[in-house]
Amino acid sequence: MKKSTAKRLYEYALKSKGTFIAALIMLAIGVAADLAGPFIAKNMIDNHVLAIEKPYYEAAPGDESVLYNDQYYKRGDRFEEGEARGDEIRVLQSGRTFYLIDEPVTIEGGDRSYSNGEMTITRGEETATYQATPLSASELFAFYKPELPGIYKLIGLYFVFLIVAIVMEFGKTYWLQSSANKVIQGLRRDVYAHIQRLPVHFFDNLPAGKVVSRITNDTEAVKDLFVAVLSNFFSGIINMIGVYIALFILDVRLGLISLFVVPLLIAWIVLYRRFATKYNTVIRSRLSEINAMINESIQGMSIIRVFRRQKKTYEEFEALNEDYMKHQNKMLNLNAFTSHNLVNVLRNLAFAIILLYFGAGSIDGTSIISLGVLYAFVDVLGRLFQPITGMVNQLASLDSSMVSAGRVFELMDEKGENVTDGSMPRYLGNVEFKDVSFAYKRDYVLKNISFEAKQGQTVALVGHTGSGKSSIINLLFRFYDPQKGTITIDGKNVQELPKQWLREHMGIVLQDPYLFTGTIASNVSLGDKKIARETVVKALRDVGAEQLLAHLPQGFDEPVVEKGSTLSAGQRQLISFARALAYDPAILILDEATANIDTETEAIIQEALEVLKKGRTTFIIAHRLSTIRNADQILVLHKGEIVESGSHDELMEKGGRYYQMYQLQHGTGASETTAANTHSIAGVLGNA
Repeated sequence: MKKSTAKRLYEYALKSKGTFIAALIMLAIGVAADLAGPFIAKNMIDNHVLAIEKPYYEAAPGDESVLYNDQYYKRGDRFEEGEARGDEIRVLQSGRTFYLIDEPVTIEGGDRSYSNGEMTITRGEETATYQATPLSASELFAFYKPELPGIYKLIGLYFVFLIVAIVMEFGKTYWLQSSANKVIQGLRRDVYAHIQRLPVHFFDNLPAGKVVSRITNDTEAVKDLFVAVLSNFFSGIINMIGVYIALFILDVRLGLISLFVVPLLIAWIVLYRRFATKYNTVIRSRLSEINAMINESIQGMSIIRVFRRQKKTYEEFEALNEDYMKHQNKMLNLNAFTSHNLVNVLRNLAFAIILLYFGAGSIDGTSIISLGVLYAFVDVLGRLFQPITGMVNQLASLDSSMVSAGRVFELMDEKGENVTDGSMPRYLGNVEFKDVSFAYKRDYVLKNISFEAKQGQTVALVGHTGSGKSSIINLLFRFYDPQKGTITIDGKNVQELPKQWLREHMGIVLQDPYLFTGTIASNVSLGDKKIARETVVKALRDVGAEQLLAHLPQGFDEPVVEKGSTLSAGQRQLISFARALAYDPAILILDEATANIDTETEAIIQEALEVLKKGRTTFIIAHRLSTIRNADQILVLHKGEIVESGSHDELMEKGGRYYQMYQLQHGTGASETTAANTHSIAGVLGNA
């Protein structure tokens, strides 16, 4: 059973769990330091700024005492146990003025009014009147002066927490992004390694552009998941936990009421992803198709221009582009509807509940709280919506990243070939096919193929297009395995040998040789450290490459661009021959190796072929029959069966299908053909 995308991403994250844990610890410390601010403000308001309204008593002179009218007073909560205290006074605010009342006040809170030297306090149905004296600015400052050391201490503490929060934010960001980069590096490495293990036939059905899109675009989107999305969600969740802890500390009932935000947020995310996943799946698919089409268009630009297909290909591209934009706009509408709208609704609802709760409590007198608690609660609750905003704004990236991760893991779920370490000794190269039948899908393309190629022999495969020549080579390389029969090398069944070991001693030269970006020398060695520079140079000289490459400014170190497009067909082919020679294969396959070579260059190529074939079992796929006259064995294939076999002379004496093909290519023997032969030749042409 396949693991879920989220679980597999979690497993990748565990590979960097140390840095992730460090980042989360820093995040938690940073959140705690940040949330200390409202509590410091609450302490400052309740215990210092508004604390002068607490009862004061006559006391002895001291640092915490207040001098008023030649008498010292100290706040009631600052007396030591057993310390003597005198008469009580109160300092209360009404409007913008503070007043001194020289007697105990029985009603706390409520509405206050001052008139004609009296202050009236009303709370509910209770009313009390007290003699009050307005305080001047200097007299009021005298009461605040003992509070200043505590206020300065809290301000200093606030800056300490602020510095801690800044440092923790830097550390959290650095470690989270560092961890994310490591995760994506590992993911890309695993994807690329898996692509190297995928069977060749996988790439027959998937355009290169789509594969590239999954390795680059999709993994980059997964990187956004770890760098931006998870950072915001981790920060958001820890911030929300910290905020709720703070809310419960301030007021349990309001903390419980505020919990309504959590199920609403979860429901909104689930609903959002239901639509977003559908849109993002199409968006990533269209982007992949656009990449595939661009790649195909660049590769075939000359054909597009020669056959004047610019308008048609542009229309095809625009159709994909239009569909991509249509679904992008759907995502845009969804994001516009769900992001700030959601946060605003939740914020307004939360503050409406707070106003209702505090307002009703103040009116009926059942729930009176301090101004500091109110300030802290509003501040903390406001901080709750900062992480929610961050999380909601990342919902689009979250879903896009999850869809991209699913596409990457879908590619990684494709069954690959087992990789076996080590190697095997170089085999002799005795190849035998015994009653081999093979089908790519349902219909057999090879039927009861049997032949033997001994060490050092050259076996040529000829026949019309689709006769099965390339299929035999595919089976020999074990790109595919036959449904019936066996293939042996030196008497060993190839299906019992690891594919990497088997291919280690095989070489191939294609009709269109592929050269990589680098130099001529690096394209011969392919970066294999076992192949010395001297071996590379000798291989190039042995195949006669010096004759065609001598004019290049840097010789064998001449830079090669992608596919070797700055080199001629003959030059590319000789480099390909040298590559095969440098690797010293026991079995060599030449797939139409001279088909695209001009007559002048062909002489050099033929000499190179003789050097290349020496001492190796060589298979040649050829349409130009003149190039295989010296083959030890020629197998003539027709509709997946060997209809003739033998040397060139033997097959010519038979006067069968090979003879007819040879006569057609050389334009002789037309007058000697009978009506029956003409019919047979027409059949060959029809199959060509």
